[in-house]
Amino acid sequence: MLASHRPITMNPIKTREDVRELLKQICNPLKPYYSKGVARLKLGNTSAAYADSIAEFEGFSRVLWGLVPFFAGTDEEYEIWDMQLQGIKNGTNPNHDEYWGDIKDYDQRIVEMAVFGLALLLIPEKVWEPLSDEEKSNFSHWLRQINRCKVWDCNWLFFPVLVNLGLKHVGEPYSQEIMEENLNRIDEFYLSNGWYSDGINGHCDYYVPFAIHYYSLIYAKVMETEDPIRSQQYKTRAEVFAKDFISWFSSDGSSIPYGRSLAYRFAQSSFWSAAVYAEIEPFSLGVMKGLILRNLRWWFKQPMFNDAGILTVGYTYPNLVMAENYNSPGSPYWALKTFLPLALDEEHPFWKADEESLPELGNTSIQKEPHMVICRDKDSEHILAFNSGHMSTNEHTHTSAKYEKFVYSNIFGFSVPRAEWGLSQGAFDSMLALSECDNLYRVKRYCEEFAIEDQFIYTRWKPWHDVDVKTWLVPGTPWHIRIHCIQSSRLLDAADGGFALGIENKHVKAEMEVTQNKNECLARVSWGATGIKNLYGDGNAELIYPNSNTNLINSRTVIPTIKTRINPGTSWLVSAVYGEPTIGKGFESSWDDVPDVSVTAEKMIVRLPNAQTITIVI
Repeated sequence: MLASHRPITMNPIKTREDVRELLKQICNPLKPYYSKGVARLKLGNTSAAYADSIAEFEGFSRVLWGLVPFFAGTDEEYEIWDMQLQGIKNGTNPNHDEYWGDIKDYDQRIVEMAVFGLALLLIPEKVWEPLSDEEKSNFSHWLRQINRCKVWDCNWLFFPVLVNLGLKHVGEPYSQEIMEENLNRIDEFYLSNGWYSDGINGHCDYYVPFAIHYYSLIYAKVMETEDPIRSQQYKTRAEVFAKDFISWFSSDGSSIPYGRSLAYRFAQSSFWSAAVYAEIEPFSLGVMKGLILRNLRWWFKQPMFNDAGILTVGYTYPNLVMAENYNSPGSPYWALKTFLPLALDEEHPFWKADEESLPELGNTSIQKEPHMVICRDKDSEHILAFNSGHMSTNEHTHTSAKYEKFVYSNIFGFSVPRAEWGLSQGAFDSMLALSECDNLYRVKRYCEEFAIEDQFIYTRWKPWHDVDVKTWLVPGTPWHIRIHCIQSSRLLDAADGGFALGIENKHVKAEMEVTQNKNECLARVSWGATGIKNLYGDGNAELIYPNSNTNLINSRTVIPTIKTRINPGTSWLVSAVYGEPTIGKGFESSWDDVPDVSVTAEKMIVRLPNAQTITIVI
């Protein structure tokens, strides 16, 4: 079968030619969806927070994240470029029906302008030189609007930087002052160990690798001669960050789903693409090549395209339930940022390097900047990010589910609420949910205080002004321990949820085994098992079947849960939570190797199955 005709799922994604072909396989289905003036892409009928016309421009622009490096690394022609170039001419022409419009403060179009800066930097011969003088004037004038608009005080500050770098590169007027001002402000987001927050008191999520570091590494590459001190600082920070970030990836190519904008999918590995492009080597080129290619292979095994070959909003499957308010039908094409290594020619050492497996990584990685302890089971490819929570929050969709759960897993994913009534609609995996006995539950949205110690994580939060919850997490795999102290002036119902287990599999017939009694419940299928045991407190174990499409990885799930009535006063709840994928032959369940706990007035002693003892002073 000719490579150009093979299905996208048959692409082995091993060589530079495979990656180039993959990009074409993603872009070719888009051709019928260009507008009459080819300045917009209408890829669906759902909407985002901004106008549908802007969403259609977003779809058009995001394809460039892949096409720009594609053309930077080759002289090959690709017919879709003629459409893109004509779209740029029409979209920046104020007299054309498909003019992209005048830009306002905090405008979504500001986000989409950044890739045009990259195009002017990497492929001016394709995007700038073919334009007439009038078309160049239109394009430059339209881009320069960004310099009079306010942007959100987060990763958005990089968008004007990229645009001005591009304008500078082609000899057009630009603002050095805005670049300096924005870069200096971004420096104030820097924490330590390579980590930034996405704005002051912002979260440390994928916006650190696939936005802040990604853009800073592009800057470092193109400005390494003119601005060597800042460029080297960006490279050094990225090299340090990489030592932590690699722990988020499994040997099977998957990564931990955590935070917002997960509909950008394989942008997860775009940090490694930017590292290769900027020629830093926190790990060997072979290791970084493996990280990128395995992540792409994992993603292209997932049913994330519709029948027309268009990327959908969702994670491993089409799912609007988990989406943010800024996710339009074209938003997922931000994932094409991972194709940046295509800007490197075929003789570059990256393409010549043999793909290498993950280096030897420890079982535990304490990462205080993102408030996490990463645990990995090397035998099962299971990675867990135990999370303290944060002392600030935001108004993005499902913030509690995306940032405040006790643990995030590359195997079990996490769930978001479908609606507000009860445990099934709430889908409270890896959370403690509390209700005033009215079936409406509250969960942690932010915490009052937290601490990350060598052996446990502590967090404190207040769902009501007169209810105080303290939680100690003892990380581990396949078991971890949760200790909750609830001081309440109210009569409450509590539900402590374990991992969400997918109960259907597209490739294997589902035959679920269930164990359930007052103190414990377990659900097991051929690909994994989840369970929970009540170690202390008056609770009842129950398997909760959430509404469909609440979990990011599996569309139908079951959540083992301990349900408890909390009387006014002080109550203690201790649960042992189990989650174990079934990998390979000879698998033996660890369900019977349950941890133990004993409680006194001053301390709690946890005895783990490996004979380790942890003492927590309370």
